[in-house]
Parts: sequence; C-alpha cells; structure tokens
Amino acid sequence: MTWNLHGTHTQDGDLVELVGLNHKHFIIRLKTGTDFQTHRGVLQHDNMIGLPWGSQILSHQGSPFIVMEPSLGDILRGIKRNTQILYPKEIGYILVNMGIGPGIHVIEAGTGSGALTTALAFAVGNQGHVSSYDIRPEMTNLARSNLEKVGLSDRVTLKQKDIGEGFDETDADALFLDLANPFDYVLQVRQALKPGGFFGSILPTTNQVCLLLTALRVNKFAFMDVCEVLLRFYKAEPERFRPTDRMVAHTGFLVFARPILIAGETDVELLEVASNINGDII
Repeated sequence: MTWNLHGTHTQDGDLVELVGLNHKHFIIRLKTGTDFQTHRGVLQHDNMIGLPWGSQILSHQGSPFIVMEPSLGDILRGIKRNTQILYPKEIGYILVNMGIGPGIHVIEAGTGSGALTTALAFAVGNQGHVSSYDIRPEMTNLARSNLEKVGLSDRVTLKQKDIGEGFDETDADALFLDLANPFDYVLQVRQALKPGGFFGSILPTTNQVCLLLTALRVNKFAFMDVCEVLLRFYKAEPERFRPTDRMVAHTGFLVFARPILIAGETDVELLEVASNINGDII
C-alpha cells in the first residue's frame, strides 16, 4: 500500500498524516514493528495500523495526535525540496485551466523537486502519463524519490535532457514550462504540443512575461491569458472570525496559451484578436 485515499481504516504501508497540538503535522509511512519519535513523545506504528481514519492516538508522554489521510495539498507542502516549489494555489488552477485529468499526456520542463510532477501524475490517473524534463541530475533523482514515496513513479518518465534540443514527444495534450526563460523554447513547445493543446508557464517578473507573450504570438499561439492567484485564509473561530494576519500573495504570473493553425497574411489580424479575447466564448 502507498497513498490510500479510498479505505476507511489505516493499513500497513499507508501514508498517514499525524496532526498534533497547534496543528503541528508529520507525514509518515506505517510499518509494522516500528515507531515514530517526536518532540512530544514516541508513537508506535502498531497502535495506528487498523484504526479508522480520524482517530486520536496518544504518544508515550500522553500527547494527542489525530491520524489523518494526507491530501494532495498536504503531500505537496511536505515534499522534500531543495528548490522553490509551486504552491498548491497555483497548481490547482493549472490543473483545471489546462484540462489535466485521467488519460491525459502532459509534458513539463523544469522538474525541480517534483511538486507539480506529483500533482500532474495524480491527476492523469493510470491511463495518462507525464513526461518531465530537467538537465540537473540532482533534481531528477530527488523528484524520482518523491514520486516513489507516494506510489506515482510509474506514471512519470523523468528525462535528463536540454529541451533546446527538442522534446522527444509529439502531439502531447498539454505542456507546462517552469523555467526562467520559457520564451527561448516556444518553437520546441510548438513541435511537441498537438494543435489546439494547452500550454502554460509560470514566471516571477513582468519583463519575462512580456518576452514570453511576444514569442507565443510569433509562433502562432492564441487565446493567451495572464493571471496571478492570491490566497487569503480566515481564522476559523466563530467568536473572532477575521482574516489571518498573513496571506500567500504574489508568487508568480501564470501564462496560458493555445497553439492554433492559421495561414496567410489576412490571418494575422485573426491571431491578434484571438490573443485578446480573455476567455470569452465566440
């Protein structure tokens, strides 16, 4: 067992999230005969195996912990990393906006620690597949380890290759670039992505976004959107319900576009219009 999201009780081999006082949480894999040591005491795995999800368990010091199923967001926030990862707030919008779901073949470049890779693999299901590129071997190895921990490595092909040489795939359903210079690879994207497919990228600064938008238009991409996702939490206390003191604000600009098939000088105007409809249905 790995990441069990369907059963009602924990099993040997499951990933579990232990939530303690002040919402301090840990994600561990249950294994018969072992224990987990925390600053609030030791927890025996055998005492957790077979419990209904949501059960409370006490450490040897009497500190309470709740045994929970980790969500995708919990997995991503707790992922081992040595680079900045995409936040769940962006990842969720990416998955929905780019149509990532069961059976989809999606390419990404800039694997990094594998946070987005994990989310993509989760979304495409057993019939879909993720092809992920990174030129750094340490990133590829870390992403592979993170994917194996949640049992999703069989849905992903990790490739250590410079995408300037082109992608190995063609007619992919979707392609996402998490690179500092995605504007340098739009031609390679065009060759790997099926006509009308989904393209996305994330960039931290406006000048990078403008360079990408120009490159997309030159390579006959249309229906372009640029947005940012801001997330504000509220205190879940009925007597003092208000926004929390801090929020996850700007972390990057999301850029989306679609490759289209047009030809001839008269179609240049059509391309310009299609690049500025902001999602209106025509």
